[in-house]
Amino acid sequence: MDFIRYAEAAAALLNADLSEVDGLVAYLDGRPGLQERAVDRDCMLLRKLQRELRPVFDAGESGDVPAVVAGLNELLARHPITPQISDHDAQHLHLHVWTGSGSVAEQVVGESLLGLSTLVCDLGADRLGVCSSAPCTNAFVDASPNRSRRYCSDRCSSRSNVAAYRARRRAEAERAGSFIG
Repeated sequence: MDFIRYAEAAAALLNADLSEVDGLVAYLDGRPGLQERAVDRDCMLLRKLQRELRPVFDAGESGDVPAVVAGLNELLARHPITPQISDHDAQHLHLHVWTGSGSVAEQVVGESLLGLSTLVCDLGADRLGVCSSAPCTNAFVDASPNRSRRYCSDRCSSRSNVAAYRARRRAEAERAGSFIG
């Protein structure tokens, strides 16, 4: 199991539009075995997970480690998972999540929780973030070496930097205008 990939997928899940199965299918891009089994019930269960995971990312953004740990522990208790070693690629043994029922939602929940829990234990709760570009509220996982990520995407980073640049230019112009008069 690539826990960073699973944790990033959990953040992407928070940002996904799961109002219809098409949104879930889009989220599951590259996973045809899950895409073909996605149903409305999976969307309903994953929307609930979105609501439950949001406070965990908010707590990570604010540096509230006890809230991150408590939130993840509560979710792990409610959604039991069984990690198993996969040998489908004998050169790269890794963990997969087994949930018992085989539903798409339970698979995604299991991967999300195990990925986030492992990430928090190995790299820290401060790796969970919420975009700093207003009005965006997308969640993200900061896998950068120096823990410097503040935005969910390059688009939001650029938008924020351009807005800051324009604000500085306006302030400079206002200061210059006050000296002339």
